[in-house]
Amino acid sequence: MALALDFTAPFEPGIFDFLAARAVAGVEEADGESYARTVQLPRGHGWFRVRWDGGALWLEQELENLGDAAELLRRVRHLLNLDHDPQAADAALSTHPLLAPRVASLPGVRLPGCVDPAEILIRALVGQQITVAAARTALGQLVALGSPSRLPVDTMTHFFPTPAEIATSGREILRGPQRRIETIMAVAGMLADGSLRIDANDTEESLAARLLPIPGIGPWTVGYVAMRVLGSNDVFLPSDAAVRNGYGLLRGDTLAQARTIKAPELSAMAESLRPWRSYATLHLWRLSGEGVPASP
Repeated sequence: MALALDFTAPFEPGIFDFLAARAVAGVEEADGESYARTVQLPRGHGWFRVRWDGGALWLEQELENLGDAAELLRRVRHLLNLDHDPQAADAALSTHPLLAPRVASLPGVRLPGCVDPAEILIRALVGQQITVAAARTALGQLVALGSPSRLPVDTMTHFFPTPAEIATSGREILRGPQRRIETIMAVAGMLADGSLRIDANDTEESLAARLLPIPGIGPWTVGYVAMRVLGSNDVFLPSDAAVRNGYGLLRGDTLAQARTIKAPELSAMAESLRPWRSYATLHLWRLSGEGVPASP
């Protein structure tokens, strides 16, 4: 039996498109109205699927141990940002004259979270400076290292590999610049042996203090992880190409014109949107993906 998930309306289902674009074959399935994946929980294996029917969110799940039900629900709620009250964020973003029409047409945008902090850090590192599609391919290759699920369903047969599995065999599969591979392997090793830990109890400051000293990790990665692991409301990524392109398109630039926008200009634009800049980031990412100039 499916469980109805409560949330504060409005709910903008674009979060499913975000997750679908990044879904890793063998672990996740997603489309514009649903998201599903395998998940390792404290007491056993499981999987879940969340479906949007246009007015309600429905959770289906299968667990080896029903004692994991509360933990699974907590992770699902964090993943879909269901404890967020969108009205305050939308009101703040609507004060920007260019963003206001966008917010009016897409009220209730949600910040994608995660079901496993270590996984998100690895995924962020794999995706640095490459396209979402290229990152998805690379992550799909890594799934060969993941353990099989005892509750396979449809195409979801494996778990995303643990840091220990990546630290042991990831070098045989990872491709790309050697520096990025070294960073991924180093971080996987630290996560595996416990010398690096990140979780939702961190702050943006503690996260930066742990991650920035690691060679190959910069502010973009820290910001992205803060958004997805901590649910930080006020992260803005002025060096991000999609943020830049989205803002250019929002103000009517061609993509060629948008590519000339500098990070200081973007940072200045976003100052008035504190403390909700993460949601501005999401709007700009989405505009960039649409790839067409915004309407006047």
